[in-house]
Amino acid sequence: MYILECSNGQYYTGSTKNLEMRLAQHQAGEGANFTKKHLPVKLVYYEEFQRIDEAFFREKQVQGWSRKNKEALIEKRPEDLPLLSKNYTQYPRETVVSTSSTTVLVTGIQTVPELVEGTDNNKETAK
Repeated sequence: MYILECSNGQYYTGSTKNLEMRLAQHQAGEGANFTKKHLPVKLVYYEEFQRIDEAFFREKQVQGWSRKNKEALIEKRPEDLPLLSKNYTQYPRETVVSTSSTTVLVTGIQTVPELVEGTDNNKETAK
């Protein structure tokens, strides 16, 4: 499995049995249509596998990643991948809750209604 950086700055992810030959094909404009349109390309990352089906599986996995995830992989920062893989609904939220007399910063997923004057503790709040 390999990642190329194209002339437009975008990444192309592929897999092959012969990386040197495939890279030469990309450089000659005989590779994928995407790389053909964005020459030259530069090899920025690769992984080796015993079987091509394993490399293909990894290719499809990495293709689905965000640019930031790919850059963490390229820059050898695997510890950043779990955090970068969270979707926005998994991040703690900060909300400012205001009444006429009190302002409270609420962090995380749960709110603490008793901190806000005039809150009815028996009612559920929208989150």
